Amino acid sequence: MFSMDLHIIFVLLLTPLALYLFTRDKIPLEASSLLIILILMLFFHFFPYITDNLEISPIKFIAGFGNEAVITIGALMIIGKSIEKTGAIQPLANLLANFWKNKPKITILLTLLLACLLSGFINNTPVVIILLPMLIGVAIRSKSAPSTILMPIGFATLIGGMATTIGTSTNLLIVNIASAQGIIDFKMFDFVVPVAIVGFFGIAYLWLIAPKLLPEREQPLSDRSPRIFEASFFIEENCKSCNLPFSEVLELTDNEMKVDRIERGEGLIVIKLPSVQIQAGDRLIVRDTPDNLKLFEEQLGANLHNNNSDNRKNSVIDQQHLAEIVITRGSLFHRSTLTDSNFIQQTGLLPLALNQAKESEVEQSTGNINSAYLRAGDILLVQGSDQKIEDLKSSGKALVLDGTTDLPRTHKSRRAIFIMSGVILAAASGILPISISAVLGVAILLGSGCLNWQEAMSAVSLQVIMVIVASLALGAAMIDTGAAVLVAQFFSDSVRHLPIPLILSMLILLMAVLTNLISNVSTGIIGTPIAIQMALQLGSDPIPFILAVIFGANMSFATPYGYQTNLLIFSAGGYKFKDFIRVGIPLIFIMWIGFSLILPIIYKIH
Repeated sequence: MFSMDLHIIFVLLLTPLALYLFTRDKIPLEASSLLIILILMLFFHFFPYITDNLEISPIKFIAGFGNEAVITIGALMIIGKSIEKTGAIQPLANLLANFWKNKPKITILLTLLLACLLSGFINNTPVVIILLPMLIGVAIRSKSAPSTILMPIGFATLIGGMATTIGTSTNLLIVNIASAQGIIDFKMFDFVVPVAIVGFFGIAYLWLIAPKLLPEREQPLSDRSPRIFEASFFIEENCKSCNLPFSEVLELTDNEMKVDRIERGEGLIVIKLPSVQIQAGDRLIVRDTPDNLKLFEEQLGANLHNNNSDNRKNSVIDQQHLAEIVITRGSLFHRSTLTDSNFIQQTGLLPLALNQAKESEVEQSTGNINSAYLRAGDILLVQGSDQKIEDLKSSGKALVLDGTTDLPRTHKSRRAIFIMSGVILAAASGILPISISAVLGVAILLGSGCLNWQEAMSAVSLQVIMVIVASLALGAAMIDTGAAVLVAQFFSDSVRHLPIPLILSMLILLMAVLTNLISNVSTGIIGTPIAIQMALQLGSDPIPFILAVIFGANMSFATPYGYQTNLLIFSAGGYKFKDFIRVGIPLIFIMWIGFSLILPIIYKIH
């Protein structure tokens, strides 16, 4: 029985603060994580925790950087990058594309199963990235809406990721905590059975019901439904639209151009009267399709980029193609402006226009996209050479939306598959721990030329690492101070009169709700020590309680920001937020009921 001392109160107050910070879109996750680590270190430095049995050193809260799970996750990220870079599973995607023409219904099922299976062994993100262009291309050719299939495929990868210890970073961390506390050393396929049983119903729902719940959203990547961007035309002294009345400027475009507003100087908006003279330095704010924007640029003699920008001199000369790129969580441009992130210098591409994912929640644009604050899901229209666009694709800094370009295949794709298979087999057979086999796999990939060091380093997400370390630090503080035991005791006392299967079910549902609001990694790390202590206080087997956290924390189905792959399909499929709620909540309900029934049966809980 623990009393409410200063350290327990501090940890219990810090935990909701951490959850709040992790949900703030304006605060980078890595910044929130660093803040939590610093707060823990400073508090325990100035207010030492010393008992007869334990002394908590502030240095313990940065020990997570050397944690076995963090190293393993980083290595698995690099291995997944090799599969993506070598196009190792592209032949399977192409084979599915050929089947799609003749038997679309069966092919959808096969694609769901393939996505589910692959995600048990490699990260969900490369699986979605590889399948996404194929699915969009097939939809465009068949004149159907990809919105009916992209979300089910994305959710199938989340279900598959539940099945093995290496399926997601969340699984690895939870398994690591259970091992560190001496509960159990999970083997790779120890919880495949409950996932296979419950996942059967989840996949059936995604195959037969989910597509009917999804509206046929306009496809943002196809020529028949181009995306609308907001752009600025910069008027210069030597352009033919300079010093003309506004009415004559519109006539240059056959009155096809719709001007939202005219900006002059800093913050001055000129009324759009026909007689208003357009002057050098003015900016015409226009919303239209990429093709029309380029046409208007030529007709006006204006520029979609600011020639006076200091960045202009560093841009490429050979500018031949347009491309659309989506800003994803964790990219260098997320939560930044194009100016602050040195977009042109880093990419060699000129930003022309911006499509904002959440326009209703942001202030009106200033007309200069270089100063616009970029959010996850925003899409930039850029111009540049083929080579620069390909360089951006391969850099991992942002996702280039391209439904027609095949991912590159190389002669090293078989080698990458062979190495990944060796890593999995070595860990599954017990020859080597997954941490050692994964690091060995990375060394072989680098030595064999499947990846170079730059590609390997780009695969490791600083955001993921920082969130993991912060979560481990907070989890350690909860366990060592007794806060986790106190919370578990309070919860178990509150529900002690209920049957244990019902308590287990409530825990799954709680984790499912939290994971759609905060990081799934944070949900797992914070929930695991509480679940273990709760099981021990109830006198029950802690293993199903640990699995309840794993399964619940992976049910990121109800929001587009629940998981990174959700964001990718959110942009590519033209979905609305409510589409995820419409399809995701029934899937959460199916998986929750399924695991609530199957776990007590498998582990004989009464």
